[in-house]
Amino acid sequence: MPVDAIADPMTDVAEEQIILVDADDRPTGVAGKTEVHRRGLPHRAISVLVRNPRGEILIQRRNPAKYHSGGLWANTCCSHPRPGESTLDAALRRLPEEMGFACALAPIFKTHYRATLSNGFIEDELVHAFGGTFDGVVAPAPDEVSEYAWVPFETLFADQKAHPERYAVWFRHYLNQHRDDIAAWLASAA
Repeated sequence: MPVDAIADPMTDVAEEQIILVDADDRPTGVAGKTEVHRRGLPHRAISVLVRNPRGEILIQRRNPAKYHSGGLWANTCCSHPRPGESTLDAALRRLPEEMGFACALAPIFKTHYRATLSNGFIEDELVHAFGGTFDGVVAPAPDEVSEYAWVPFETLFADQKAHPERYAVWFRHYLNQHRDDIAAWLASAA
């Protein structure tokens, strides 16, 4: 059965469809978000990091009711492009939906990680990470975000090293595997 024809009576037919990809980020089909994470299928994702003019990064604590990683701190926002949607368009769409503001975004890095989450779901994401600068009102969607904070990068990096259990697995991956990319992006704001 082709991957894009996966049917699961336990999931809603109208569930968000995610782009499945190969190791080179070439699309191989689509499948529902729950099934993708249940089976650990490789898929395309986006993440957004937002800084302010003082060089602090905007982080969010995921709503505890989220289907995975609830209550953990993560980057400004993350999601999945819809079929036919570019990664940049997905990031530009998702930022105001999740955090209540918009800003210009540009690529920072691209990465891959695979991890089993506490609820048994498996993330196998090829992530396009974008960065932007913002210094205004943040009004996150309460069903997505329980709180947010602006944090200096070195403080954030040290805290996730000391308390990894407080942070989403993908955010720890970004901080540890792409520290130099993030630091260079932050320095470019000065």
